[in-house]
Amino acid sequence: MSEKEQKKATIYDLSVVSGISASTVSAVLNGTWRKRRISEETADKIMSLAKIHGYTANLQARALRSSRSGLTGLLIPVYDTRFFSSMAQTFEAKARQRGLVPMVVSGRRDPEEERRTVESLIAYSIDSLFVAGATDPDGVHQACVRAGVPHVNIDLPGKYAPSIISDNRQGAEALTTAIIRHAEGTGSLTPEDVFFFGGRADHASRDRVIGFHSVKQGIFGRDVPQDDIEVTGYSPGMTAQAFEHFYERHGRLPRCFFVNSSINFEGLLRFMGRHDGEAFGDIVVGCFDYDPFGSFLPFPVYMIKPNVSEMLDRGFDLLEEDEAEPQIIMIEPQLVPPRTALEGPLDAIKDPSPTNEAVYSSHIEQAR
Repeated sequence: MSEKEQKKATIYDLSVVSGISASTVSAVLNGTWRKRRISEETADKIMSLAKIHGYTANLQARALRSSRSGLTGLLIPVYDTRFFSSMAQTFEAKARQRGLVPMVVSGRRDPEEERRTVESLIAYSIDSLFVAGATDPDGVHQACVRAGVPHVNIDLPGKYAPSIISDNRQGAEALTTAIIRHAEGTGSLTPEDVFFFGGRADHASRDRVIGFHSVKQGIFGRDVPQDDIEVTGYSPGMTAQAFEHFYERHGRLPRCFFVNSSINFEGLLRFMGRHDGEAFGDIVVGCFDYDPFGSFLPFPVYMIKPNVSEMLDRGFDLLEEDEAEPQIIMIEPQLVPPRTALEGPLDAIKDPSPTNEAVYSSHIEQAR
């Protein structure tokens, strides 16, 4: 390979190729283009050319020049739910669009683990941090303040930093209305037929319970019983036990019930695996999370899909402000009817594998 072929493209090379000033190219590649009001079309053009010409940012040199590493972090509680894995995938894509290098870590719903993990990220000189679904967002805030790291909360709010969350009450009202109206289509319904499973004493669960009860009171026109909630935490095992105990007491499941998250929904599936179809033949379910597989179960499942993409966009916008004030920004989620498979962040991944049938046939013959 010649010396010319080995030479990496520079900001000035991209400026010449694109016909755009070097300062604008630099702003796009270091992630500050929105703050400078550079259009998204221009940013996309520069990022595309950077990829074509093999431009690679020298993060160490960038840090020395600007005191910025180009690293941005996302703290999530767990990886193995569709909600948080989808958030991580979307976060990585949006960070790279801004010329940043994403780092995703898990705090395992443990306040001490959250703080230790964030301190490790800070040791790597991250420029900013998204704190998603933290058990103790204010404890994480203190660690970030000591290090001077700008940060925002996602999904669950904190007191001292900007927070972008789903409008949980609005989403719960839409979900509860949908499942009750659907269940009414197959026969009369009483307040005792409508139940809530999952969650704990966090901000999201409290708002969802408020929305759930608000709709029940509005539809049934009288006070609803306050023993219509099974608090199980975010645990599939505890949720499965709650369904078992309900079934043992009543000989059936509720006609219509609200499940607080996809983790709690997994508890329902565990219960189903231990019983025949008569235990859940006439139920209508609402889940405050979205998973396309759940949508195609034999009984109706309505779901709420938080708008993760918009939440992250608003978070990046706030991080570009010099000193964003503590505030809560609520993003409206989407009600998804049964038997609906929506597109997600994985659809943006381009699979380079060949799809030609002849190629597959050739591989099969070689294997024989």
